[in-house]
Amino acid sequence: MKFEIIGDNQQMAKIDLQPGEGIFAEAGSMVNMSGNMAMESQLKGGVIAGLKRAVTGESLFLTRFAPREGAGFVSFAGTMTGKIFTVRISPGKDFIAQKTSFICCEESVSLDVAFTEKIRAGFFGGEGFILQRMTGDGNVFLHCCGDIIEMNLKNGEVVRVQTGLVVGFENTVGYDIALAGGITTALFGGEGLFVTTLTGPGKVVLQSMNLAKIAATILPYLPHPEPRGK
Repeated sequence: MKFEIIGDNQQMAKIDLQPGEGIFAEAGSMVNMSGNMAMESQLKGGVIAGLKRAVTGESLFLTRFAPREGAGFVSFAGTMTGKIFTVRISPGKDFIAQKTSFICCEESVSLDVAFTEKIRAGFFGGEGFILQRMTGDGNVFLHCCGDIIEMNLKNGEVVRVQTGLVVGFENTVGYDIALAGGITTALFGGEGLFVTTLTGPGKVVLQSMNLAKIAATILPYLPHPEPRGK
């Protein structure tokens, strides 16, 4: 399987498949494909795996793409302006990502749910209690909002991130939340009450924007309905 990431801030992942190869994708993420590409909705991993995906907010079914009679290509994109990046999964090297970032993966990759270990991280971390765990051996294509920031944390190294801007991290990384400075800073600093804390070792992927920040920027410019009776 060969692939290339096309574009700048409206990116697509174009994937070339040889006979016998296939790829699973989130429903509705396909942009275009060659005429010999076959697509079929499947419960990857069985009914239980599909129900787990539904719990994370993803589709119950994934769509499998595979070429017929020769090689073919298929392209995928995310649902918002941003970047597409790949994560290489290998045995013992899982990746945990926010539940809306998944686009597609090789057939050798398994998808499951991962629960935040601490209640406070689930309530205030910006990602919720349920994250998505990728295991197996192969490439996963994920999408972030805005620009991408990749960091490789050393053992014990800590990075603090605004809640909602964590796309994913390796399973060796610790995930928690902390107060954003003192009470005055938390209340009036504009960063919210809490920040997400990631502790190495391992790789973390951050995004520069999220849907909540975009919505908050646009909301003041949207027309407001007139009160009834006027």
